[in-house]
Amino acid sequence: MATGEETSFYEAVGGEPTFRKLVDRFYEGIATDPLLRPMYPEGDLGPASDRMRLFLMQYWGGPTTYSEERGHPRLRMRHAPFVVDAAARDAWLRNMRVAVDSLDLPREQHDQLWQYLERAAYFMVNKMD
Repeated sequence: MATGEETSFYEAVGGEPTFRKLVDRFYEGIATDPLLRPMYPEGDLGPASDRMRLFLMQYWGGPTTYSEERGHPRLRMRHAPFVVDAAARDAWLRNMRVAVDSLDLPREQHDQLWQYLERAAYFMVNKMD
């Protein structure tokens, strides 16, 4: 790496293997979550898992494959067909907390990742109680 270049968060946490572990662990929880599993209409969670992994990798400074394949993320638009209420948000966060904690990242990186995911989960709510 050339002098003066900063390491991206993606690189600092271990690159694709770390994001693969995060997303795989998250979808292990989704597969058995009675509230969230129905929001994934595909019989196989693999495509959703791939999309999330590619999105997160790109967001944190990794390859731009997500945008090359799918265009702008448009997260709220892509989730609009599903009711995302406080219960769904909280279930999503419970599953994601397990996944983030499984990475054993240094505290600063753990907190940075978690804070982003928590903000994103709140942003996705499209139905108020």
